[in-house]
Amino acid sequence: MIRKLLATAIATPIFSCALPALAADGYLFAYFTKNGEDGLHFAASTDAYKWDKVAGGKSFLAPKVGKSRLMRDPCIVRGPDGTYHMVWTSGWNENNIGYASSKDLITWSEQKELPVMAHEPGVLNSWAPEIVYDDKRGEFLIFWASTVPGKFTETAGSSEQKYNHRMYYTTTKDFTSFAPTRLFYDPGFSVIDATFVRANGKDYLVVKDETVKPPRKYLQVAEAPDLRGPFKPLSGPITPAGLWVEGPTAIQAGQEVIMYFDAYTTKHYGALRSRDMKTWENVTGRMHFPDEGTPVRMRHGTVIQVPEATLAKLRAAN
Repeated sequence: MIRKLLATAIATPIFSCALPALAADGYLFAYFTKNGEDGLHFAASTDAYKWDKVAGGKSFLAPKVGKSRLMRDPCIVRGPDGTYHMVWTSGWNENNIGYASSKDLITWSEQKELPVMAHEPGVLNSWAPEIVYDDKRGEFLIFWASTVPGKFTETAGSSEQKYNHRMYYTTTKDFTSFAPTRLFYDPGFSVIDATFVRANGKDYLVVKDETVKPPRKYLQVAEAPDLRGPFKPLSGPITPAGLWVEGPTAIQAGQEVIMYFDAYTTKHYGALRSRDMKTWENVTGRMHFPDEGTPVRMRHGTVIQVPEATLAKLRAAN
């Protein structure tokens, strides 16, 4: 049933909002503002530290799918043929996610609603989907966080309200047919906002511990010998003690890996950097993000590397 439902929608890509290596000279941050009502926004940078709004902060794509018509947590990956594929959270309490594709990040395909958790009638949510291209298998991998009531009872009550998340996934090669949804990652706690980063020739999985009793709300990292797992043991917390964060996204810029996070309770973006994925330095003070401290500040975005020509076209978009 799930396969049939997905096939009528579109394929499922998965590779943590990261791109295959490009001959690129710029970085692009895809993000949403407020509650995600007006859709997709971009910020650009040439050094991964100073970020500026693209095209005056306009929305490049308004949400049209899902019951709530939202576009939160946008994640973009560039496929082998150069097409950009994007997935996003289309609503707070839905069994589907949104999908669209583009050749230039300006003109987008028809949006699709992917009912990735339709096989679980009581599912509470489908949050923060990520997409990555799996070179080994020649397919896209999509993964997201969902709470299925009655499952993982050992951590019931550890998150806000009725939530008790685990990561689920599906795969696709053509965005026409999808593999049945399966459990992707169960670290033994309520987990959301997983993402991959490729650093120094290796892949790593970054996750957020969503436990609130007792409070954790921090990021951890595990080496990923295979994008499907199993993953190596998680590190200790890497984000500043006591800071509640979400939406990690990372990229290698030169010899450094820059990991960005949304410090949502204090309403600002932060960043860490590392050369070995073990020792992390807080470089939030060196960052410049547009509209910090305002109602339209950047929220839960993902960063990718793009050619300067692509950035130039985006900047010039009306």
